[in-house]
Amino acid sequence: MSLLVIPAIDVASGRLARLSREGVAPVEAYGGDPVTAARAFVGAGASWLHVVDLDMAMTGEPRNLAVLTEIAALGVPVQASGGITTERQVEEALSAGAARVVVGSAAFAFRDATAKLVRSRGDAVAVGIEADGSTLRPRGKGARDAPLWDALEWLADLDVTRFVYTEVGRVDGMGGPDLDGIWALATHTGRPVIASGGVRDHDDLRAIAALGGGVEGAVIGRALYEGLDLAAAIAAVR
Repeated sequence: MSLLVIPAIDVASGRLARLSREGVAPVEAYGGDPVTAARAFVGAGASWLHVVDLDMAMTGEPRNLAVLTEIAALGVPVQASGGITTERQVEEALSAGAARVVVGSAAFAFRDATAKLVRSRGDAVAVGIEADGSTLRPRGKGARDAPLWDALEWLADLDVTRFVYTEVGRVDGMGGPDLDGIWALATHTGRPVIASGGVRDHDDLRAIAALGGGVEGAVIGRALYEGLDLAAAIAAVR
């Protein structure tokens, strides 16, 4: 099976944005319109879209559900992300049209609730692993660092359908993906993994695809807004 190439659409206050080390920054590509970007990505052959609510991630408030609904109406399944930790937030995203919701690592502080959520939602929920080396480094309001290995040991007992692995130090940095971390997570858990963070070009995608072993997709963000052609990227790993 080909590696899924999944465009990321980060949204803040209804507009395209990106989360840099300095904070949330506007993105001017596609006129700053996330729906226009989504439509272009669908036209280029995207079979999934990854929509990140940066307002939710930073404040805990879902301020971009209307944008999610518009994008989901384009007919391609949407994976919703961005600081989602509770049953209510998952339900809001699914009701807005998301096919799948990524529960962020900050949810691990509430293990009973997270375990219940994973059990009850099945394939509609993916578990986000936001890592910095051996440290789990959740992003968003009230998040606290924790040992990554401890979290993985706990998650091994849950019926997680897939993981979304983000190397937080590489997000927005265009420094290449964390191939060792992606491979280690897929190998240790035996579950499908979608990689996120640092993808720059076709070579990075081919390197991720070559990992095999349950690595099923790669999320691409900044590179797509700075010149990487999505159709060519999809063709590179077909």
